[in-house]
Parts: sequence; C-alpha cells; structure tokens
Amino acid sequence: MQQIIFFFVRNKYFLLFALLFFISFVLTINSHTYHKSKVVTSANFLSGGIYSIKSSITDYFDLHQQNMTLTEENNRLRTLLFNSGMMDSEMALDSMVLDSNYTFVTAQVINNSYSKTKNNLTLNRGSNDSLKIDMGVISPQGVVGIVVSLSKNYASVQSILNSNSQVVAKFKKSNHFGTLVWDGKQPNIVQLIEIPRLASVVLGDTIVTDGKSTIFPPGIMIGKVHNFDRKEGDDYYDINIELFTDMTSIKHVYLVSQRDAPEIKELEKTVEDVEQ
Repeated sequence: MQQIIFFFVRNKYFLLFALLFFISFVLTINSHTYHKSKVVTSANFLSGGIYSIKSSITDYFDLHQQNMTLTEENNRLRTLLFNSGMMDSEMALDSMVLDSNYTFVTAQVINNSYSKTKNNLTLNRGSNDSLKIDMGVISPQGVVGIVVSLSKNYASVQSILNSNSQVVAKFKKSNHFGTLVWDGKQPNIVQLIEIPRLASVVLGDTIVTDGKSTIFPPGIMIGKVHNFDRKEGDDYYDINIELFTDMTSIKHVYLVSQRDAPEIKELEKTVEDVEQ
C-alpha cells in the first residue's frame, strides 16, 4: 500500500497532466462535430480489424453450417425462379431483364451482440464498397438491421434487437401494417405494435416488410405471430413476433439499396420544409 502511495507522489505531475489531457480530449470531441466523426470512424476501423481477425478464426470451424445455409438459399431461389417462369434450360438468366430498382451487396458479420438492450453488428464492408448510411441489412431468412455508421472498410449495423430499432412491417395476408420494435427480453421475439383491432390476427401469420420506407423492399420476411393479446377497451393489439432469422448465429448478410432513395428523401425533405 505504501509503495502505491509513493508511486502517486512521485508521478503526481505526470498523472495530473494525463488527467487534464484526457478531459480536454473528451471536451474537444463532444463540442466539435468534425472531431467526433473522425474519432468514430477511427474506432470503427480499429475495432473492425480486431473483429475481422476473430471472425476469420471462428469461421473456419463453422464452414459446414454455412454451406448448409447457402444450399438452402440457392434451392429457395431456384424454386422462385422456376415458379415465376423465368427458369428455362435454353435461356441464360440475364440480370438486366430484372427490376434493377434495388441493388444488393454481400457482406460477412465479423461481430454480433444480442444480449444487450442496444445490440449492433459489425460487417467487413464499408464506404469503399459503396455502402451508405441507412442501407437495409437482411439475411437469407429475413431482416437483420440497418447501417448506422461507416468507416472505409467496415460498417456498424443497428440490430433489429435494439431498443432504438423501428421497422415498418405488415401482415403478408393483408395491408394492415405497424411498427416492429424490441422490448429487450428474448433474442428471437420482437413486438409488432399499432395493429388496429379491426385487423384479423391468427397465430402463425407471416410478417414481412411493408416497403413504405426507402430502407427495405416490400415483402422481405421477418417472422410469424408467436402470440397476441388485446385488452378490453384497447384499440390496438399487443403482438409478439418470432423471428425467422436466428440473430444469435448470423454469418452472411446482404445489404440492400434502393436506386431512387436519394430522390425520394430529397422530395420528402422539401415537403417537410415547406410545411414548417
């Protein structure tokens, strides 16, 4: 104990300098947007590099499961192509004939949290790969989250398991839509709110993205009705949704971008400015 006291006495000027330097550093970051953005970008770069190394090691031991997942997705896509009449043994599939309003970028999850109240994922893609803030992130099974921060080579994604997350969702069988949120409890259950009592709700009903925002295309799978309730006198249901995506074991994702998103956002911003 005496040696510890002597250490502080001998180094009191240096420790005071370090403390004052740290305080001034924090104040500078919080009071200047430019410095704050640079620190966030640098932090993303450093943490992304560490997560990338860790992911490379763990991925080697998970190859079998990932191959099974990709096989299932390829089978599902082949079935969709066949049923849509676009699969022809004598015809080469040309992506140019498809609706190109949405573009997709593949990415790998190198870090993922799901036990907190505000969970995020880190991807091995960044601004150098044409990623942008507010791009939707999906897995082969459904919605995962939204890009909230970028560095040159990495992206931070706000998970659907985040108390700040809000995704417009609807019933696949109807046009009744609401907002998907998370109560911070179970990693496989989210909540669908603002569904009016006039809507027909049945256990097992499929929930998909609504497409009213510029983030997700319409019809992306989310989950199914796990249970629901409506208290007497309430106008809206309390609905729990079981996610199709296992948020605790995500490895490969797609980032989706709508081609007309900038134009739509600019128009909506102009309307808001006029109304104010």
